[in-house]
Parts: sequence; C-alpha cells; structure tokens
Amino acid sequence: MIDGVQENFEEQEENSELFEHFRFVADKGQGLLRIDKFLQIRVENASRSKIQAAAENGSILVNDKPVKANYRVKPGDVISVVLEYPPREIEIIPEDISIEVIYEDDYLVVVNKPAGLVVHPSYGHYTGTLINALAYRYKDLPIFNGSDARPGLIHRIDKDTSGLLVIAKTEAAKTHIALQFFEHTTHRRYVALVWGSFDEEEGTITGHVGRSLKNRKVMDVFPDGEYGKHAITHYKVLERLGYITLIECRLETGRTHQIRAHMKYLGHPLFNDPEYGGDQILKGTTFTKYKQFVQNCFALLPRQALHAKELGFRHPKTNQFVQFDSPIPDDMTSVINKWRNYISDRNNQ
Repeated sequence: MIDGVQENFEEQEENSELFEHFRFVADKGQGLLRIDKFLQIRVENASRSKIQAAAENGSILVNDKPVKANYRVKPGDVISVVLEYPPREIEIIPEDISIEVIYEDDYLVVVNKPAGLVVHPSYGHYTGTLINALAYRYKDLPIFNGSDARPGLIHRIDKDTSGLLVIAKTEAAKTHIALQFFEHTTHRRYVALVWGSFDEEEGTITGHVGRSLKNRKVMDVFPDGEYGKHAITHYKVLERLGYITLIECRLETGRTHQIRAHMKYLGHPLFNDPEYGGDQILKGTTFTKYKQFVQNCFALLPRQALHAKELGFRHPKTNQFVQFDSPIPDDMTSVINKWRNYISDRNNQ
C-alpha cells in the first residue's frame, strides 16, 4: 500500500530541468518513519545522502516548515522537497565576459542579463553564456568548481529576453531560493510590448502551457488542462500606443515561454517575437509609410519585446524579503518612444 500521494512539479520557463519538485501527503495509516527513509522509498534514484543534504539545506518542508532528516512522518503530513537533477556532462569553460551586477553578497548575485546572452551551456551553446561568465568571475568559489553544468543557477530567462536573474554563491542559498520558486512566493514582474489594444485595463490568463503538438520549438496553451502544466499570468496595461500596448506581466508560475505563449493565446503576441508570430505586422494600416515605420521598429528591437524588470525573494541568510529592479533597456525604450511619436503625429494630423 502506498502511504502517500505524489505530485511531481517542474518549474519550466525559468526552472526547467534544474530541479525536481515533489509533494506527498502522508496516508492516514502512516506509521512513524524517518523522513529520509520515507522519501528514499518514494523518490526514484534519490540516495539517502542526497535527501539528507537536502534536509540540511532546508529544502524539505513538512506542513510548510523545514525539517531535519530525522523528522518522523506523521499521518496527514504534507511534505514538499526540492532536489537537484544530476549534473550533465558539459564542461564549464570560464570566460572573461562582461556582466552587469545589480547586487551581490556572500550568498548570491543578481545580474541584469542583456538580450542575446544565453543563460547556461547546452547543446549548440557550449561557450559564451552567462554561466561561463560567472565561472570566470567566481572561479574561487566551490560551487563553480564542481561537476554541475549549471552552477548556482536557480531560474532562467530566454536568450532574447532581457532582465534580472538571481544566482546562488553557495549550495545552501541555491536550494533555499529554489524552494521559493517552487512555492511561488517569489515576485517576478515583466514589461512587454504586445500587438493590439485591450478592452480592459487588467486581467488574468489561466491555461496549461505545454510543448506544441505541431511544433516542438514553441509552447501552446491548453485551456482544458488535459496537457501541459498549470500556468497563471496576471497582466496590466501600462500605456496604450495605438496598434501596440505596453503591459506589465506578473507571474504566479514559471513555465517555458509562459508570457509569450499566454499573450499569443490571448490574441496579443509580443512585438517582434518570431516564434509566436509577433514579427509580422498584425495591426495597423496598409499604407507603405506605416509598414516601413514598423520595419524600422523591428530593426531597432531585433528580438521579442520582453524584459524581466523586477525580482523579489527572501534572502537565504536573513530570511528578509529583498527586491530588485532594472530599467527598461534602450532597445525597448527606443521603440516605445517611436510609437509615442507616431501616435502623437497621427493625432495632430
């Protein structure tokens, strides 16, 4: 008889394949059993030492409170655990690449990633990534000198999305912050330019996000929930710019391409997003002058118009909530200003 019910959670957009997340509810007939033994039985390929290390790092919670490895599971206990995936066989080559550091201390570093920079090495991108840059900058730290192909990495954003990322400088900090992403207690606010105008000032998109059944390179929204993973995006209009709109998006979940897929599903693809149709002229006039104006905007902003502007979480040492902000980058700002001028000129005619 199985003593618990398992749910396997995997953060996708920013946590995909970085951590395994498990949740168990102990059965009413559960006998007293050490939690390390309890989890070893239920988590495939998890050694007792790995589970004990997770407990030491505070990444095993019972009823929302961290416990040690010798905690004895009781009937009805709700158990959640974060475990790292095994390291991949990709050598991290330290590279002297300039990165913008917003904040750092002995436990973590917050960086402002530019568009075009890949976050971590993978097939096709073995060098020139943010992790290569961090491996050079922090070559004396133990976390960057192991076999992990993604040292310190807790979440990620797409190559052509700009904005804030937090990277851990210790293993304990890594699991502490990763658990917050799993529990959806972090604050993440993005700004985006999208095609079209909204009838309302704000709203919420709820729809499972999963790999497209037609194109594995992109994600689709499955509102009936039979496929994909639960995803929630809250959005708010910041500025109406005629045929496009500047919005903010606040994530409750973090699925792969969540904002890009959700906005496409809503009928508002991100401006100049080639994978979701935003690199076409979707709204506006048929005049040649207008088409040239949009093409000029595409040239100024040769990527999807998405920026991770705010990031907040509890500090792994002090447990105090900290929050960081980065300005909208120049390429997006230039396009926003061009649309402001376009709308102003059109209204004055």
